[in-house]
Amino acid sequence: MPFDDIAPVGDKLTEYDRAHVKLYMRLLDAATDGAEWTEAVNVLFGIDPILEPERARNVHDSHLSRARWMTKSGYRQLLRHPDRN
Repeated sequence: MPFDDIAPVGDKLTEYDRAHVKLYMRLLDAATDGAEWTEAVNVLFGIDPILEPERARNVHDSHLSRARWMTKSGYRQLLRHPDRN
């Protein structure tokens, strides 16, 4: 599934968030497991952090931040309307 270089921000669940829930969970798992961010961005996004260091860091960090937001409050919106895709 295609992804944006910067994940959504704000306090509303977006269609992008719904489409990328699995990616968010995989990012959280990688962070919890202590994986290097460079490995995670390469595996999950297909971005080489050596060739595109700034882009790789921005993609990783913005999506990880959004994944963390999902675990704190975004999931509530997902549970209220699970059938929206």
